[in-house]
Amino acid sequence: MHTRPPLIRPVTAAELPLLQDIERAAGEPFRALGMASIADDEPPAVEDLDRFRGAGRAWVAVDEAGAPVAYLISEPVEDADAEHIEQVSVHPRAARRGVGGALIEHAARHARAAGRSALTLTTFADVPWNAPYYARIGFRPLAAAELTPQLRAIRAHEAELGLDRWPRLCMRRDLTGTAGRTAL
Repeated sequence: MHTRPPLIRPVTAAELPLLQDIERAAGEPFRALGMASIADDEPPAVEDLDRFRGAGRAWVAVDEAGAPVAYLISEPVEDADAEHIEQVSVHPRAARRGVGGALIEHAARHARAAGRSALTLTTFADVPWNAPYYARIGFRPLAAAELTPQLRAIRAHEAELGLDRWPRLCMRRDLTGTAGRTAL
């Protein structure tokens, strides 16, 4: 059975609290991996999410009824010539349907249109739906020597938040030659 790709559109201000709900639900599976503090972590504040929305860097994937089931926020990392995926979260009821991949492809098109050469993100190395998933869709781990000052600052902030209790890494997907890539 073939399902149609999800509709992706900019998030509206009224939907920002829904992003927090998606984030909470998406965090729950971490509990089964012994990462309860990740599951219990508070989502970004509405004011922070609104900053991404106002900059045109916040998108939602919506279900058949038009309700958001996933979101992605990003920001430029100028010294890496990249668009950094700050967060991509999929509600468990929409998981394993290509929704996250479709959001990432949308971000890739946005980044290409802005003249950026790559997408970057930081993620948990050993969580199956994190680094192994991103590797399957074309991201590669960056060695410490490849991290730009801005990417190092992002990683340092994550360490301050306690995310380094589990192995993390920064990944990059070059966008040149991927214009026809489809979500996996």
